[in-house]
Amino acid sequence: MKKLFVGSLPFTTKEEELKDFFSQVGTVESAAIIIDKMTGRSKGFGFVEMSSDEEAQKAVDTLNGTDLGGRNIVVNIARPKEDRPSGGFGGGGYRN
Repeated sequence: MKKLFVGSLPFTTKEEELKDFFSQVGTVESAAIIIDKMTGRSKGFGFVEMSSDEEAQKAVDTLNGTDLGGRNIVVNIARPKEDRPSGGFGGGGYRN
C-alpha cells in the first residue's frame, strides 16, 4: 500500500469526493483531508492510500496537475513524517 500527498485541494473538497476522484486510476484504500484544529476548515491538502505501488505511481502520472473542483491539484508520493521538536516556541530571544 502506498500513501500519496494531495495538495492544492479546493477547501470545499470532501473525503468521499477525493476517494471517488482517485478511484478512476485504481483501488483507493483510504482518503483523508487534513482539517485545521482551530477553524475546523480544510487546510487544502490530504492523503490518499492506494492498494499498490503501481496504482500509486499511476495516480501521480495521471492525476498530478489535473483539475479537481476548479483547482489544479498536486499529487506526489508521500514522504515519511519527519520528527519535529515538540513543545515550546523554539529558540531565540535574550538570555542573561
